Amino acid sequence: MSKSTVTAHMEKRFSKLRDEHRLPPKVLDELEEKVTDIGLTKKEFDEICDNVIDSYERSLVEPGEAVGTVAAQSIGEPGTQMTLRTFHYAGVAELSVTQGLPRLIEIVDARKNPSTPTMKIHLADDIAEDRNEAKRIARDIEMILVESVASNISIDLLRQAIDIRFDPELMEDKALTVEIIAEAIRAKIKAKGEVEAGDNTVFVYPTGETLADLQRLSEKIREVRVKGIDDVNHVVIRKESDRYVLYTEGSNLQDALEIAGVNPHKIYTNNLKEIYQVLGIEATRNAIIQEAMNVLNEQGMDVDVRHIILVADMMTADGAIRQIGRHGISGSKNSALARAAFEVTIKHLLGAGIAGTKDPLRGITENVILGQLIPLGTGSIDLLMNPQGSASEK
Repeated sequence: MSKSTVTAHMEKRFSKLRDEHRLPPKVLDELEEKVTDIGLTKKEFDEICDNVIDSYERSLVEPGEAVGTVAAQSIGEPGTQMTLRTFHYAGVAELSVTQGLPRLIEIVDARKNPSTPTMKIHLADDIAEDRNEAKRIARDIEMILVESVASNISIDLLRQAIDIRFDPELMEDKALTVEIIAEAIRAKIKAKGEVEAGDNTVFVYPTGETLADLQRLSEKIREVRVKGIDDVNHVVIRKESDRYVLYTEGSNLQDALEIAGVNPHKIYTNNLKEIYQVLGIEATRNAIIQEAMNVLNEQGMDVDVRHIILVADMMTADGAIRQIGRHGISGSKNSALARAAFEVTIKHLLGAGIAGTKDPLRGITENVILGQLIPLGTGSIDLLMNPQGSASEK
């Protein structure tokens, strides 16, 4: 058989293995490096590949291994050593992000709103080294309210109007004009009043004439968004190896992706709910793994990533984010005894008793409670034997 035929067969097999993801990329690369140019036949090459795949699949986990218990112990034990402090994020002094145990709890509880949501935004390649462009995009992202740039908002009883005066320095810094703000107020209040733009001032005349109408409208005007995207309160520009990167306080992934000049392939948020809504469950699973590993690594905790992957898989297996606790994975177990062992014991036992629930006793917890052999390790194997021996042996 010609060498070119064997090489073509090898390339085809490696390509297939990469597409099937049956082996990790590093293992595949090492295998390809070692078997190339050593004069193998097609049959020998296929036998080596089959043996490597078989060995890899056997090494993933031992049959009967208590993977859940080991993962819980591996994360929980170092978790007790964590500090409860909040650290500054990625060296940016202006922003602080919850880290340590509180952040780990947020992740496994699948909190809809993290206590300190943040985004890391990379710029498009052609403008990533231009500070002025970075500043312009930061202005487009940072949410500016009327009260953020106003030096004074008062009610003028003589004119029956709301008098808004602006800080010229702030207006210049945020690249705003009175006309832009007046237009934003018009769009927000619609038919509830008339807006008159002046020199560094805006007067709003409400359609209602009572003082209560003026006060209500005044409160509404304070919260009018003039520029930027919702929920992003502050943006910090940071230089990282000749490129400018934006760090935000607050998160809005959907709107940030639509800002011109942002690199949509290099934008990240620590808000798992937003990742799920915008990018889907697979991206959420990856984010759970990354967020949990970041917390553990920053605390100097050496936890194998496979334990975190198992947790992330459990949280996202049914296509939505579920927390680990009683409102999620632990609360949806088939066994009433296992649910009772976790939290709100009496409620689960009463409910199971009233409903006449049967417990299949297939899990670990329920068998421990009853003092039976647990279905793990040697306990997961049933051995049948004939003590008399077969007729052929006699």
